[in-house]
Amino acid sequence: MSRVQLALNVTDLAAAVEFYSRLFAAEPAKRRPGYANFAIAEPPLKLVLIENTTGGSLNHLGVEVESAAEVATAERRLTDAGLAPAPESGTCCYAVQEKVWVNDPDGAPWEVYTVLADSPTFGVPHELPQASSAANVCCGVEHATTAVGCC
Repeated sequence: MSRVQLALNVTDLAAAVEFYSRLFAAEPAKRRPGYANFAIAEPPLKLVLIENTTGGSLNHLGVEVESAAEVATAERRLTDAGLAPAPESGTCCYAVQEKVWVNDPDGAPWEVYTVLADSPTFGVPHELPQASSAANVCCGVEHATTAVGCC
């Protein structure tokens, strides 16, 4: 099953978790410091909440797929469509992932990804393709260069 992912920046994670739990009648599938995600069955949605000083804004969008093979297929399709996807492997959002990134015409980052395993760490900072000029930005969140933090 594929589902759309919506990653939002929130200023108060606890309040956001309470709100979205009520809105979707679901509890978070994963909750870690500064991070929560919901695997909503209906509508099929992966909702990610990332604590950030700029709340109420889009962090990034995505499409979660079931396998690394589907990520590779998406990468070929996006390349054939002239979108120049940027591949990425590693830990992000407390999960080991395979993914590719593209940006829409206004710079909104989209990922096509699969989760391979759970992780006890948020991940390693990286730069979203064309989304930021800072080398220590992860999912739109600026981190100290020594911090562990990535989505």
